[in-house]
Amino acid sequence: MTIRRRPLLLAAAALAAPAPLAAQAAWPARPVRLVVPYAASGGTDILARAIAEALRPSLPHPIVVENRAGAAGVIGSEVVARAEPDGHTLLMVVSTHVMNRYHLPSLPYDPIRDFTPVAMLTRNTMVLVSGANQPFDSLRAMVDFAKRNPGRVGTGSTEALSSFIGQELARRAGIETPDIAYRSGGLLMNDIVAGHLPAGWTSTVSATPHIGTGRVRVLAVSTATRTPFFPDVPTAAEQGVAEFDLSGWVAMLAPPRMEAALAGQIGAAVERVFADAGFQERLRTLGVERDFRPPAALLEAMRRDDQIWAAAARAGHIRPQQ
Repeated sequence: MTIRRRPLLLAAAALAAPAPLAAQAAWPARPVRLVVPYAASGGTDILARAIAEALRPSLPHPIVVENRAGAAGVIGSEVVARAEPDGHTLLMVVSTHVMNRYHLPSLPYDPIRDFTPVAMLTRNTMVLVSGANQPFDSLRAMVDFAKRNPGRVGTGSTEALSSFIGQELARRAGIETPDIAYRSGGLLMNDIVAGHLPAGWTSTVSATPHIGTGRVRVLAVSTATRTPFFPDVPTAAEQGVAEFDLSGWVAMLAPPRMEAALAGQIGAAVERVFADAGFQERLRTLGVERDFRPPAALLEAMRRDDQIWAAAARAGHIRPQQ
């Protein structure tokens, strides 16, 4: 019997060759860690858990939120920077992820180069909050009180952006407001409610659950226009701090060197959630301002922010922690 070797060799080669992309295991092949590098109960943590819950019905495995707080987000971010780029470890950060290179004395990673952009998720409007028992009920009144009582109005912050906003406003208003650092917006708000903290800058997400209690006031917003979540609250500019317009964002990142197709697949899954009317209503309830953008637009925003913070550092408005 004659043996035709070429068909056999071709068959063997086909068995040895890697499977086409379409035949490979779909993402995710196992539960996904979504690292939040801040303490539980803050705005980013609340948003991360809402996204994980909304993704659950459409994925074969769950998204598990993991809080790795510490060092202004550096500890959790470093975990992701060193992870395998296989889509099973992701990161959710606020815009101070970029600012940290100017605020902290050193970083174990490059905040742009050592991460793969997946999607920008939300705009992070910051609000100035105080307890209802404080002797001021507006930003103007707080500035007047701080001028009469230098150093007595400490302002809480949770990361570099809210710290910068508080100190930049104090600089422009000509007052002294010592910065008091917190590990999360939830912890900051607890002290606002209890009356232990005179005032603080935090996200609309952290502030919203406390507004109905009657124990919290929102004194100002950090942006040039009012936020739809607190439409009656005037901007800082409306209250005498000219041209004050600062805000951040929340984004999803992945480890470096992730294939663009996989990053796009993950981003598309999240985008479908953000396009859902029910989820959009939940965001409004939480006080989250939707601002979904794909990887290229997120990367552009990160690079633009890097230029802004570099200029602020050169002007001496951002100084590395000692």
